Amino acid sequence: MMEEFRPVLADRLALTLLNRRQIDASHFDRQESGAVRLREDSRKKVLVAWQERKREELLHPFLQEKVTWGLLPHLQARLLARHLRGDIDAYPAFLWK
Repeated sequence: MMEEFRPVLADRLALTLLNRRQIDASHFDRQESGAVRLREDSRKKVLVAWQERKREELLHPFLQEKVTWGLLPHLQARLLARHLRGDIDAYPAFLWK
């Protein structure tokens, strides 16, 4: 179920940070093993941006109510539970345009 949120939550946040030049190549360190890691100070920038993003509101396409992005996974889990219990005919997947 989390995969339906990856494009609108994780990917969009990462692209926004890159496009606004809040995060760039200088914010990463290359390890001897070849791994690339986000520096600690940069990680804090990402977490602050994530917390801000979770507070933004949107109109839920199925419920037609204003909700925050942070509450969205919980609401979708509740809709899935309603479907599994038979309360609704189909699971209304979250599709953001």
